[in-house]
Amino acid sequence: MADDIIATAAEALEAEALPRLHEVRADVAAPCTPETLPPALRRPAQGKSPARWAYERLIHYISRFEQGLEPGEEVAMAMTGGHSGVLRIQGMGYFDPDIVTFYGIDPSGAKTQLIQHVSQLSVMLRAAPRPRPEAPPERIGFRLARELEDEDSEEDGPAGGEPGQQGPDAAPEAS
Repeated sequence: MADDIIATAAEALEAEALPRLHEVRADVAAPCTPETLPPALRRPAQGKSPARWAYERLIHYISRFEQGLEPGEEVAMAMTGGHSGVLRIQGMGYFDPDIVTFYGIDPSGAKTQLIQHVSQLSVMLRAAPRPRPEAPPERIGFRLARELEDEDSEEDGPAGGEPGQQGPDAAPEAS
């Protein structure tokens, strides 16, 4: 009987450490649940830097947002809290412990990079018309999600088990 109490307490502690997700949306038939998340997002955030944890969750949101786009649209983001405008997302990365960066193109076609501290992170995803409708859409969310899945399947990444590249150029710009 004492074993049952210990197991229950351990399960409660584990459940407390696991990430939680809840959403209800009128425009999505099957809302995202913890069971539908990629394995990287089902594990506790403990041991991940704030930058890594923010990066992984942003990948989830970008991927889900892209699933609802029309063929003539690509994901873009508007920087909230300022007058920086819109960035068509072409890449994303993080620099431990607390920086997330976005690479892309602004509406005028200028190469753009946003470097954001996780404590200031506030992103609005937008559906933007593709600049070249004849070209296939760039679905960055799919590539980012695939990277998380690939990292999940690796036993150990470089630098002591932390997967991915290291340093300020951890997420090279997409061309």
